[in-house]
Amino acid sequence: MATARKKQVSLTDTKYYHCISRCVRRAYLCGEDKVTGQSYEHRRGWIEDKLLELAKVFCIDVCAYAVMSNHTHTVLYVDDIKAKRLSDKTIVIRWHKLFKGTILSHKFLQGERLDSAQQYFLNKDIEQFRERLASISWFMRVLNESIARKANKEDNCTGRFWEGRFKSQALLDEAALAACMAYVDLNPVRAKMADTPETSDYTSVKTRCEHAKEGKQPKQLARFAGSPRKHMPKGLPFELKSYLELVELTGRCMRADKRGAINPINSPILDRLNIAPENWLKLTTQFTKVFHGAVGRPQKLDNYCASLEIKRRANYKQCEKLLA
Repeated sequence: MATARKKQVSLTDTKYYHCISRCVRRAYLCGEDKVTGQSYEHRRGWIEDKLLELAKVFCIDVCAYAVMSNHTHTVLYVDDIKAKRLSDKTIVIRWHKLFKGTILSHKFLQGERLDSAQQYFLNKDIEQFRERLASISWFMRVLNESIARKANKEDNCTGRFWEGRFKSQALLDEAALAACMAYVDLNPVRAKMADTPETSDYTSVKTRCEHAKEGKQPKQLARFAGSPRKHMPKGLPFELKSYLELVELTGRCMRADKRGAINPINSPILDRLNIAPENWLKLTTQFTKVFHGAVGRPQKLDNYCASLEIKRRANYKQCEKLLA
């Protein structure tokens, strides 16, 4: 049986999650259907734009993404601390960017005076808004529903666009995070939709490469904050340069004519994460096939399962073999 959503998210163990959404019947509803010749390529742009737009509203950062022809990958960071720190007014303003809100929330923004009963119910609403703005389920719901409605309107039809709800994986440590991000960023290369990471349309790695040329990091994506240290600022615990080099080297090793040319991978990030080159290639080419659930080193996986009271550790042997 599928694991309940609330049994997959434990922010005390990790705030990083890999989410996957697939189109119904895995049809080419976002790319080009080679059978019919019909092109839906523009819809990949819809998804990318909406994804980055929602990152500005929700207290959730986008670490990596890849919009494919019939499915999407996103690696998200839940910033629940930010959600708690935002003022009530800011929370209501953000919520109104997504939904109509309530009569009380509109009165609140207009500065109207509320009696004690109205204030009580408003506080309840704001508490709910705050919780939802730091919820992966609500983030993916808004993303997927908006795209489904837009596509159905274009096709003049009704019915499902996505295959049920999204799937999610907890990424419990730096090794799992780095491997999953590289796996996501290299999806178009593996699918032969692009030759290099920087030419992979609708991916986070292309966006990062374009900004890196100017010595910048994209504001709409989670920042690379460098190697972990005592006073660690918010951001991904890697160097941007090292990560891009790692993705490039991994991409080359995955090509049949280059497989033996770059071995071993000697990027600093791999040395620090203590992952063997052969294990790294397996992680970044078969991530979703190898792992069906939370991913991380054995001790992290034990803590995560204990927090959520999960008895069955589905990935334990694979994590022990590839990440230990």
